[in-house]
Amino acid sequence: MILALSVIMLLFEAGVSSSSSGLENQIFQYIDLHQNEFIQTLKEWVAVESDSIQPERRQNVTQMVELTADRLRAMGATVELVKLCSHKPDVQSLLLPPLILAELGKDPQKPTVCFYGHVDVQPAKKEDGWKTDPYNLTEIDGNLYGRGATDNKGPVLAWINAVESFRALKLDTPVNHKFIIEGMEEAGSLGLEEIIKENQRFFSDVDYIVISDNLWLSNRKPALTYGTRGNICFSVEVQCGERDLHSGSFGGIIHEPMTDLIALLDSLVDTSGRILIPGVYDDVASLTEEEKKLYEAIEFDLEEYKNNTGVKKFLYDTKEEILSHLWRYPSLSIHGIEGAFHEPGIKTAIPAKVIGKFSIRQVPHMDISIVKRQVIKYLEDVFSKRNSPNKLKVSVPISAMPWVADINDPLYTAARTAIKTVFGQDPEMIRDGATIPIAQMLQNITRKSVMMLPIGAADDGEHSQKEKISRYNYIQGTKLFATLFLEIAKLHGQLQEASNTTTAN
Repeated sequence: MILALSVIMLLFEAGVSSSSSGLENQIFQYIDLHQNEFIQTLKEWVAVESDSIQPERRQNVTQMVELTADRLRAMGATVELVKLCSHKPDVQSLLLPPLILAELGKDPQKPTVCFYGHVDVQPAKKEDGWKTDPYNLTEIDGNLYGRGATDNKGPVLAWINAVESFRALKLDTPVNHKFIIEGMEEAGSLGLEEIIKENQRFFSDVDYIVISDNLWLSNRKPALTYGTRGNICFSVEVQCGERDLHSGSFGGIIHEPMTDLIALLDSLVDTSGRILIPGVYDDVASLTEEEKKLYEAIEFDLEEYKNNTGVKKFLYDTKEEILSHLWRYPSLSIHGIEGAFHEPGIKTAIPAKVIGKFSIRQVPHMDISIVKRQVIKYLEDVFSKRNSPNKLKVSVPISAMPWVADINDPLYTAARTAIKTVFGQDPEMIRDGATIPIAQMLQNITRKSVMMLPIGAADDGEHSQKEKISRYNYIQGTKLFATLFLEIAKLHGQLQEASNTTTAN
């Protein structure tokens, strides 16, 4: 690693050129000329309702995975469809779509880059508030609206388009490619970790892993992501009896489960958003000087960020406060209550059992098992003070680790140069407040360099009724991936040459 860093510094001091070479210009020209074809393919992919959340749509997800596999085979890749096993005996484990493990090129003189993506999507219906059909990619003012356009079918296709551009021009692809593409990411990547562990030989010759499943911080300035928060999801169940009761007959004489639950949920955070659970901040790392400098360099438009979210006021007023609380401090969000009447009108019943759902986005150095114990103890203490005869049950249905990478890794160096070449500016080095479990999973299991390289803008509205990717970002993103291949190959060769020179001496 010390050798790699030394070479990187020498490259920067020598002033590695970021101008487009003749080869890059040739590739860029091809991508520009064929952009409508690339958009047509994205339209065909978006048309497949590959919603992995609802079991009745799982066949559509399998169809989407097979469509992706066919596309990879058409460009010469060897494709294996691996059967998933979720190890969960419930309806969610039925009809799981297979996982794609594919490879293209086995030249031992070239570096091997593995791309991760997913082709399943969140549920979407026109009546949810979409102005366009969510499964009919629609271009308006240069934006391509449709479910999965940015999360994650657009980036997956952009990577494939980049590889195909080399092959269409009969150019030697500068790197070997591997692909791991799933259809269950939106449903928690059921069975994925087991498959990765069982197929470690697939990753044995991989040098770098790239994930493109998040967004820029800005609508205009590209970004490189070096960290994400984790997530621990909690379920808090309060039960009184076996059946719902009439509020006219029992209201005022029993401890109502909903009242207990609301009190429990209300005790979790204060009005400033600070988590009230004792000890939860103990393991949060202090802000370093290096990180402070990264924050200072970020061009963060507070008003633009508000407009993207539709929120009039945030809890904090400065760039540093907002970014630090979004990326490097834990947060707690309450998501809903199951068992309560939620349809229009009033149902005057006392529910027998209600379940509150909340999650804590944890950051590096926080231990999931410790946070779990802290939360359960705290809720039990609060509940005991209510002197309620109801039954309390706290469980953790799902959790995922946070992730952080070394921004001085050669992979990040190559990506910075590629971004400067395509977009004409240096990227912002950002973290992501969301959770991308695959990043930490791949880093832990494979011990390879992992990088998150987004191509979507901050206003792409992933998971929303306005999900889109702009034509500009989709096409420039394709150019970015093609340029990244060249930069990885160049830097990999320089590192190998430096290593050979050091060995010879």
